This record gives sequence, structure tokens and C-alpha cells, in this order.
Amino acid sequence: MLRDITLGQYYQTDSVIHRLDPRVKLSGTILFILSLFFFKNYIGYLVAAAFLALVIKLSHVPFKFMIKGMKAIVFLLAITVCFNLFLTPGETLVALGKLTITKEGLSAAITMAVRLSMLIIGSSIMTLTTTPNHLTDGMEKGLRPLKKLHVPVHEIAMMMSIALRFIPILMEETDKIMKAQMARGADFESGSLIRRAKAMVPLLVPLFISAFRRANDLAMAMEARCYRGGEGRTKMKPLVYGKRDHLAYLSLLVYMIVSICLGRLSVPGIF
Repeated sequence: MLRDITLGQYYQTDSVIHRLDPRVKLSGTILFILSLFFFKNYIGYLVAAAFLALVIKLSHVPFKFMIKGMKAIVFLLAITVCFNLFLTPGETLVALGKLTITKEGLSAAITMAVRLSMLIIGSSIMTLTTTPNHLTDGMEKGLRPLKKLHVPVHEIAMMMSIALRFIPILMEETDKIMKAQMARGADFESGSLIRRAKAMVPLLVPLFISAFRRANDLAMAMEARCYRGGEGRTKMKPLVYGKRDHLAYLSLLVYMIVSICLGRLSVPGIF
């Protein structure tokens, strides 16, 4: 399951989405996520799903690869759905002892499940189609106005990019440690949930040691290359908007207008 986490990974291929300016993809991801919280009916989610499907098609990233990343959040998704399903007051549909499923709870559970799924897939598209270097450059250039407030923009962008890049590396490291301990008789899959959680505790020490070692190696490599922050640095390939980037912004604007306007209409349905 740890290998199924797609956040932070880059999928190497040639597509329209891959060639877009990273600032467009960052802005698009943020606006797409924000749009999901404005919908009041199912039409808005249908428009968002259609837009997401179009972007996935244009990215040339296999849909199965993106769905694979959802396996890692199934437990979190299940807890969120259960909380909304059983703890939302309203018109009772089904009574299961002290637990009741209400019409409002069912609507909230479905909405939250759809929203979280789209949020994860939408965020994955950005990292799957953007290299860590381009992501850093896009963040830095997008946050450049904050430099006037003495905010260390370059350092923040670098840290966020490194954090995203280290997610799959640390997951792979955890998978290796688990397999090594299972070969020595450790059991991570049987027993109750509490027992399995306790069995994961011995993983933390070698994982933290590995993480600190990688961080130290990275710091030494950056120091050896005379890294001194973003002040005075130049880019080999500076970011410049092209025609396709302006078309992407226009498409994003059309999506936001259509989805939010339709998503806030008073339409009868489960939402």
C-alpha cells in the first residue's frame, strides 16, 4: 500500500499538461480545490468531474495510476464518511440501535467522499506532471510579491518542493524496513487495529534515522555546490508564459464561472 502513494511522484511522458508553465498548474490546482467547497448541488460536482477527466486525458497519465494513489487514504476516507453518516442530525432514514443514518448525514457523507477523492486526484495531477525543479521555480515566481515583506520566498519554495519529493522516497524506505522486519518474524497485518498500530512503532526509529541521514546528505550536497539561497541566483531556463498557458488560464476561468454558477443553483437532489 505504501507504494501506491502517488503524491510527490513524477510521471515521465510528453503531454500538453506536462508542457504547461508550473505557475498555471499551481494556480489551477488551488482554484480547482477551492471550487469544490462552493458547490451546493450535484451539478457542480459533475462539472468538476468532467473537467478533471479532461485534464487527466490530456496529461497522458494512466487513470489506474492515479486511482492507485487513493488506496493510501481509504482508511481516512472511511472514517470521514462514517462520522458524517452517523453524527449528522436531521431526518432519520435508518436506525441501527443508538446509531442513526439521517438524510442530511447521507448527503454530507457522499459529498465529503466525492470532494476528498477529487481533491487527492487533482493534487496528484500537479505533482505527476511537474518536476520538482519546475515546481520550485513556479512557487518561487508565484510568491515573488511577498519578497517586499521580507518573506524568504525561495527558501519556502525549496522546502515545499523537497518535502513533496521526499514523500515517495520515505514511503519506499518504510516499505523496505517493513519487509526486512517481516523477514525476521514481525507481524504487521494480523490482530486488532490497536495491535497493528503498536506493531508499527518499531518502524519509527529506523525511519527517523534514515530520514535524518538523507537530510544530512542533502545538506552536504547543497553546501558542496555553494548553495546560498535565492539572492542573486539566475535561471538556466527562466519561466515564460506561452500561448498555451494563456489558453489554459482562460479554460480555468471558464470552468470556475460555469462550475460555481451551476453548483450554487437550487436543484433538488442528494446534495
